[in-house]
Amino acid sequence: MSEIKTEEARVPKPKWLRVKLPTGKEFQKVRGLVDEHKLHTICQSGNCPNMGECWGAGTATFMILGNVCTRSCGFCSVSTGRPEEVDITEPYKVAQSIKLMEVKHAVITSVDRDDLEDGGSEIWTATVRAVRKHSPGTTMETLIPDFRGEWHNLQRIIDVAPEIVSHNLETVRRLTKQVRIQAKYDRSLEVLKRLKDAGLKTKSGVMLGLGETKEEVIETMEDLRSVGVDILTLGQYLQPTKKHLPVFEFVTPDQFKEYEILGLEMGFRFVESGPLVRSSYHAEKHLF
Repeated sequence: MSEIKTEEARVPKPKWLRVKLPTGKEFQKVRGLVDEHKLHTICQSGNCPNMGECWGAGTATFMILGNVCTRSCGFCSVSTGRPEEVDITEPYKVAQSIKLMEVKHAVITSVDRDDLEDGGSEIWTATVRAVRKHSPGTTMETLIPDFRGEWHNLQRIIDVAPEIVSHNLETVRRLTKQVRIQAKYDRSLEVLKRLKDAGLKTKSGVMLGLGETKEEVIETMEDLRSVGVDILTLGQYLQPTKKHLPVFEFVTPDQFKEYEILGLEMGFRFVESGPLVRSSYHAEKHLF
């Protein structure tokens, strides 16, 4: 069975991973507002390949609770260490950014804050409420952490009931310890189950190309459906720096399409599956 490579991958990027430069009047308008007001979005800081398409559709992604994570996942370029103090004005700042950018559908995510007793859940709920107050026409998807399985913290998210709540499984069971070092596969499934049991629309994402087998991908999809997940995203893992896990393989567009068809047959309401798909890709289309 394939394992994650320990040395830097030298697999050349295939032609289907080429990204077109963002264009369009709506993108230029949003870009101008971002630059003028010095707004921060994950779209920009993460160099997302879909930024132009998403901004053109009125969707943007924001990260809260700082830019230093308490976890050290092998795939993520966010800095790991001791985070700064929580900015209690952040919910207002995010809400104002969304209002200025005229965002129709906001995706909000965060670093893991295992250093906090509430896991950051109070800032999470304050942010959702602030967006609703200052930009009442904006719908939201919250891409949340697992809160270490402390369910009273997850309950705060349930109580404010964002339109969609997402929690990414990221990889197959076998590779979880290498890819998501401090996370647990079954704990993530339990997060998604509790959200669905509370009546919320749920979503999860998986990266491919880390050494998983086709059978493992299908098993993971089945696990997500077993806890009622509505929306699935499948995308190609890309190594952010030489210090991160290398790419084991580049999955072909045909294989992604096969997973999409299979996912819809399994009962997912939406399946976004392709080399350039990221968690927030086509997020505005997943409201139902």
